[in-house]
Amino acid sequence: MTDATEELEQRRAECNARADEHRARRDRLNAEARATADERGRILDELHDKSAEAQDHRRLRDMLNNQVREEKRLREEWNGKLQATADKVAELKRVHAPRPGAVPVWRLRKDLKELEFRHMTTALTGDQEKRLIEEMKRLEAAIRDQDEQLRRDPEVDETLKALQEARDEAEKHHALVGQYAEDAQREHEAMVALYESVDELRRKADEVQTRLIEVKGQADEAHRAHIAAIEEVRDIEKMLYAARGGRAPAAWAAEEPPREEDFLARLKKGEKVSTEDLLELQKTGRG
Repeated sequence: MTDATEELEQRRAECNARADEHRARRDRLNAEARATADERGRILDELHDKSAEAQDHRRLRDMLNNQVREEKRLREEWNGKLQATADKVAELKRVHAPRPGAVPVWRLRKDLKELEFRHMTTALTGDQEKRLIEEMKRLEAAIRDQDEQLRRDPEVDETLKALQEARDEAEKHHALVGQYAEDAQREHEAMVALYESVDELRRKADEVQTRLIEVKGQADEAHRAHIAAIEEVRDIEKMLYAARGGRAPAAWAAEEPPREEDFLARLKKGEKVSTEDLLELQKTGRG
């Protein structure tokens, strides 16, 4: 009996040690799982924030692109008015031709540009530069004189004002097309950069999720091993209780009838019994 109970005591101690090891491993893995879940939560929070920010940039980009389209439409509209008004001005100038012998304005402007280019690119003596400047002033005066004569006609003056307005509006909308297009491009680039960050964060979240599942699986496995060890300890304690001559509590009673051989009597005589005999003794719960 002594050998049998010592063996059971040793087995119980070993099972208790295993249970403690499994419990410690389970607790360590559960702590790691909680830390991993927290890490995943932080990644997902950052992912959602960046995704929302990217959506804001996308909405602003789309709004700016709509403004680009509208400004292009207005630019084309004013360019059409500019062309129509310029054609009308040209027609009015043909109708209001300069007095006989006068040089047309277009020729005066051409000559003036040529002189200005010569003044900027040619090395001149003092007298040559003086004569060149005087000729440029004469041409400018002739152009102003013809413009003033032309503007004395109310229709011409009104058309010239409309021409300038159309030119200003066309240039304004052209500038806005460029400005809104640049702003839309900046918003697009910011959106793309954020979506790239979102993709990277999603990849990290997937990796962490995979690790979390793995750790939780290991923790569950350790927990099941801990429970199994505890149950084994309880089974051994039942066998020890029976081996020492006690009657098992009703909760330990088995439904199967006891075997004919009296294992307890053999234990009391100091005879060795097999593990199968001990398990049978535990099943019967005999005292």
